[in-house]
Amino acid sequence: MTRRASREPLIFAPSESRALGQTASERAGIELAALEEREYEGGEFKLRPLQSVRDRMVFVVQSLAGTQEAPIAQRLVRLLFLLQGLRDAGADRVIAVIPYLAYARKDRRTKPRDPVYTRYVAQLIEAAGTDRVVALDVHNASSIDNAFRIPVDHLSALPMMAAHFTQHLPTGKLAVASPDIGGIKRAQLFRELLERKTGREAELVFVEKRRESGVVSGGAIVGNATGHAVIVLDDLCASGATLLRAATALRSAGATSVHAAVTHAPIATGLATLAAAEDIAQVVITDSVGCVPNLGAAAHRAKVKLLSAGELLGCAMARIVSGDSLAPLAEHWPPPG
Repeated sequence: MTRRASREPLIFAPSESRALGQTASERAGIELAALEEREYEGGEFKLRPLQSVRDRMVFVVQSLAGTQEAPIAQRLVRLLFLLQGLRDAGADRVIAVIPYLAYARKDRRTKPRDPVYTRYVAQLIEAAGTDRVVALDVHNASSIDNAFRIPVDHLSALPMMAAHFTQHLPTGKLAVASPDIGGIKRAQLFRELLERKTGREAELVFVEKRRESGVVSGGAIVGNATGHAVIVLDDLCASGATLLRAATALRSAGATSVHAAVTHAPIATGLATLAAAEDIAQVVITDSVGCVPNLGAAAHRAKVKLLSAGELLGCAMARIVSGDSLAPLAEHWPPPG
């Protein structure tokens, strides 16, 4: 039987991710479709598309960063129910766009009887009838690939950050630092992007980090930070302690300035800690969690530069609709064409 041609694609975003969905929609040139959202006594809810999705490709934008009003578990359930509801309503393809994928750090067993939450979340999303997932700077891309049995597209904020720092770094020596050994590959990729973008050489540095019984220690510097403006790079800022410890160690080692670059800042206090730190000259983040917390003092707010994850998501969705490769988004920002 011949398959019916799909109609124009649509983007849906629950209220807690509506701002991200709006930005992505405008960049992609795809309609942001309306949802009926109702809350019932006891915490139950209903999400219903207010226009036909039959035979259409539909995207659902939902960040899984919790707030007091919308905790992670609630956001995840709302995402799952909306994905399944769109499938039941006749959508041709259902694509989950999850800029911040919660539980991605718990991707393996480190102790007996440890759960593997990354795999459990993948199974839930697959069971909801999802055809494809788009995620941004997940903690461990290979573990996500192994957890999912459907295609996963990994987007990266690194090209956006390289474009920013090309315009906002002092002259002189540059270095890129990882705050721990696990982030060296990410730092190396960013170093290469930055060197191509600026035409300047950059040192690669990492900071020793040890964790035992929940206590973090270490601070030895591997590489040369003396006399360099250093960009310390991480995928996630939770409490801010890891990045702050690295910044303090780098300044003590002779770095002329330290600039923090983080994709996800899901906890307000962590970002506020970085913004208030004297050892950090600026903090570059994305709005992947859907909102930016109040950082208090104007001087702290001035140190934070927000990059638009919605713009990147919109570019990716437009390319998926047209059948174009997402690979250029990993190399260039703005993307060619």
